Amino acid sequence: MSALVLAVLLSLVSAVAYAAAAIVQERVAASAPSSAYAPVRRPAWWGSVTLNGLGAALHVAALAYGPLTLVQPMGALTIVFALPMSAVFIRRRAGATAWRGAVMATAGLAGLLALTKGADAGAVAMGPRLVLAAAGLGAVAALFVASRALHRAATRSVLLAAAAGSAFSLASVFTKSVAEDWQSGLPAAELPILFAIAAFALAGLMLSQASYRGAGLAAPLATVTVVNPVVAAAIGLTLFGESFRYGTAGTAIALGFGVVAAGGLILLTTERLNAGRRTGPAPAPAAGMPAAPGAAGRQEDTPDQTATPPALR
Repeated sequence: MSALVLAVLLSLVSAVAYAAAAIVQERVAASAPSSAYAPVRRPAWWGSVTLNGLGAALHVAALAYGPLTLVQPMGALTIVFALPMSAVFIRRRAGATAWRGAVMATAGLAGLLALTKGADAGAVAMGPRLVLAAAGLGAVAALFVASRALHRAATRSVLLAAAAGSAFSLASVFTKSVAEDWQSGLPAAELPILFAIAAFALAGLMLSQASYRGAGLAAPLATVTVVNPVVAAAIGLTLFGESFRYGTAGTAIALGFGVVAAGGLILLTTERLNAGRRTGPAPAPAAGMPAAPGAAGRQEDTPDQTATPPALR
């Protein structure tokens, strides 16, 4: 078996593990809305952490055998696997708009990254890597702070998912970089990067959990799935010497694919906003009639009412 085929197989199994983890995370968020970031008292959440860890281990193994620009786009299959798995295992069927958005986001992402040429990620010195780590931490923090100012669950979720996708992407980029430099033993100079990998991975896990709160599965997962490889590609283009194939024409086509992916995310977000309007707060009672319990709650903080399997309670 060639290294390229092995990288593809590892990436496929990794995407399935990530999809299963996302389904469990969304169910935990729907049934425990008060524990937004790390519901450590929920056994199901630890199950999702285990699945995420399995997906990450397989992803790292795939990076050891294949280039960043091949392995990262394969992560787009997470959303493709998650929607039918959600329908089978928890009876949560995505609407037609969600499917169109998922297909658009995946197709746009695949086309965008198929035009990217790989380069050696280990060629970057430690100084620029530390600058990248600091800039990435600042960007993730800025997205998190911006999400705190939003009231709509769908839009807040997209920002949190974008922060999570960026954190996961930076963890993957630095993992690939360390893997390229790691020849015999652990060089002491790599320790700051290893700490950065751990920090970004933990931040991505907690932010992705928060992104599912009151926002369903499709929109947050698609955002993470698209932002992750797009950020990796942007870093590869600016820092690791990667470029688009076919020169100016390839760059223009890549931008077109980027627009398609963005349109898919907009469809997914719109689908969730429309669902929120259909299940919004009950109308005001007539004069002299008592209000229904919880009717005064904010629409964006209303948890998903889909029945939760007993194993996730």
